[in-house]
Amino acid sequence: MLNLEVKTKLSVEEVTERLKKFFGKDGLGLQLAEEAAQCLTFEGGGGYVTATLCPEGAKTRVDLVTQEWDIKVKDFASRLP
Repeated sequence: MLNLEVKTKLSVEEVTERLKKFFGKDGLGLQLAEEAAQCLTFEGGGGYVTATLCPEGAKTRVDLVTQEWDIKVKDFASRLP
């Protein structure tokens, strides 16, 4: 299990779209199991990725929790400006 926090200059909406493209059906093919205000959970491949988004001034804090997708979560986080 991996817990990772990253801050980005992107808005909550922009991060949400990037999460869906990266982890969703057009990316890694994970199922969007749950989507609530500022929280998304993807499942598949025997694991999951949960992202919680929190606006903080001009930035967005992204809290990522995963099981079985550690390398891909780190890859996603490294691509956020």
